[in-house]
Amino acid sequence: MATFFLLIIYLAFISLGLPDSLLGASWPVMHADLKAPLGTAGVLYMIVAAGTIVSSLASGAVLKRFGTGKVAAISCVMTAGALLGFSQSPSLLWLVLSAIPLGLGGGSVDAGLNNYVAEHYEARHMSWLHCFWGVGATLGPMIMAGYIAGPGSWRDGYLAVAGIQFVLVVILFASLPLWDRVARSRQRDTARQAQEKAALPGEDAGSAGPVKPLQVKGVKLALVSFLFYCGVESTAGLWGSSYLVGIKGLSAATAAQWVSMYYMGITIGRLITGFVTFKVGNRALIRCGQATALAGAALLVLPLPAGFSFAGLMIVGLGLAPIYPCMLHETPVRFGKRRAPSIMGYQMAVAYTGSTLMPPLLGFLASHSTIGIFPSYLALSAAAMLLFSERLNVYLKKA
Repeated sequence: MATFFLLIIYLAFISLGLPDSLLGASWPVMHADLKAPLGTAGVLYMIVAAGTIVSSLASGAVLKRFGTGKVAAISCVMTAGALLGFSQSPSLLWLVLSAIPLGLGGGSVDAGLNNYVAEHYEARHMSWLHCFWGVGATLGPMIMAGYIAGPGSWRDGYLAVAGIQFVLVVILFASLPLWDRVARSRQRDTARQAQEKAALPGEDAGSAGPVKPLQVKGVKLALVSFLFYCGVESTAGLWGSSYLVGIKGLSAATAAQWVSMYYMGITIGRLITGFVTFKVGNRALIRCGQATALAGAALLVLPLPAGFSFAGLMIVGLGLAPIYPCMLHETPVRFGKRRAPSIMGYQMAVAYTGSTLMPPLLGFLASHSTIGIFPSYLALSAAAMLLFSERLNVYLKKA
């Protein structure tokens, strides 16, 4: 049953990943069709991310009230309905309204599943969990590219992905009895753990007061690292196609396919990372991934033929692959098991803040200059992520 339950969790993360990459892949043709400015994609992305932040911050109460299984199923219903709304949008205002449930559908289930896997499974399971997010994020632009290049349109691409989401809804609702049985089993395990009262290093076993994450030493550095990570990941996914079309001269369909390969790099990297964690620790994988992502961004900055841009995006994706799941899984080790759930929620919220602010900032700067600043913006963000992460490692060594 435990293996089958993990598969259900993985399916839930496919449903999280499917919508995440669609807007960036389709925007080069969407904004022309709807007569919207290029930078509007950043506004839509901000609305989606803001909804995700709100639902992430409310995740503790929502998950406690309804349970992770029901939240996952309802969230999938919301995202499927939002994607259906995108496919039927007659105007930009309709897209704005559809973006709200798209964002709200992601936060609670994302925080809940991440905390559950970080606390109860090994590092490889966290990497594979986010590998399945990558499966969804890779399939999205591939499906969209197929419709843009063929006789269909971006609307048909959104409709097809909405159909896949509705199939996942059926699977998740059918699995609700399993979620209930696992939840009862976890309650028994939690009761036993409470009796043991075992403390991790750096944590006071006798302290039962409320956790104040921002007062925990080192948390602020971790939060900034999460902000820049999600800034890099979302900026590359949202603006990669526009850069390839506007600067490198690729067709919209080819650009969407190349961006899907960026997400494929993340997916393959996380699949491999799951096996590498048997021999290599989280911190080493985080450092290696950040250096690799920075190298890929630097390759994009160089004035080279378009093919090198494809390589650069793939390298950025491969570099990003281990960072997020390893940072999440490292949370209980860094700050203690008792503090981890509260800190996890803050990390998710700040991560989404990076997704909310950094891609629109690039859109704003590009609207006043050119989308050609995309590589430099990406490289500077990747360098900042590495800097703050290394400062956190130095601080934890001294603590």
